[in-house]
Amino acid sequence: MSKLPKKYQFLDLSDYGRSPGHWIAFKLQDTNLTAIHVTSMFIITGLIAIGFLINGYLITAAFLIILKSILDAADGELSRLKKNPSYVGRYYDSIADLVLNFCFLLAFWYITDISIIYMLIAFIGIQLQGTLYNYYYVILRNSVAGDTTSRVIENTKPNAFKGESQSRVNLFYNIYNVLYICFDKCMYYMDKNARYCHPFPKWFMTLISLYGLGFQLLLMALMLVFELQRFVIPFFIGYSVLIIVFICIRKLILKP
Repeated sequence: MSKLPKKYQFLDLSDYGRSPGHWIAFKLQDTNLTAIHVTSMFIITGLIAIGFLINGYLITAAFLIILKSILDAADGELSRLKKNPSYVGRYYDSIADLVLNFCFLLAFWYITDISIIYMLIAFIGIQLQGTLYNYYYVILRNSVAGDTTSRVIENTKPNAFKGESQSRVNLFYNIYNVLYICFDKCMYYMDKNARYCHPFPKWFMTLISLYGLGFQLLLMALMLVFELQRFVIPFFIGYSVLIIVFICIRKLILKP
């Protein structure tokens, strides 16, 4: 199920896991498993991938990284199929993604001789890349009556959906806020006026999807397949240059 009305759907290069994720969600729709259970599955899958990566099983690690991406799509699909939106699930998913991103890069640092400083720079770069993609995507969804579980600016605790605990929502929001606030604010201040634009065109969103988490993981997996693991950290540092390019395109071409 798309997060956007059909008129505004675009080719999302990071969303290759949507179809298999939907299939998984469909199979789980009539079970007692929830989206949060599926999120836990992708956390476990990511950690297993790291174990194989550290021990030199690069192809297996690459496969599990892609499987993690598919399960990452399946949790949201299951939530929508069950008509059971959840702020706890939304924050849990984002927290898990950030922690796994850090662990993936830590593993790449461990198996190469690159500096830990470069690893940390790459982590910041990856998070800013993902924040840019999410920022523009959430603005688009909110402007065209798409999925609104995510908000343009996560600066207040949301009211819990029916069936979930407000205290749990508050807890997960607080954890999310600590981990993401610096990245969210950085993106907001780099392009405050983006939310006043007309709905972004499809070509722009497809470009932005190069920074989606799914595409980032696909690049990591491909590098592992071709035994280029020592280039992963330097690549993602350089890849961050496109942040400025995309923001300039938005400001110069897609004005409010």
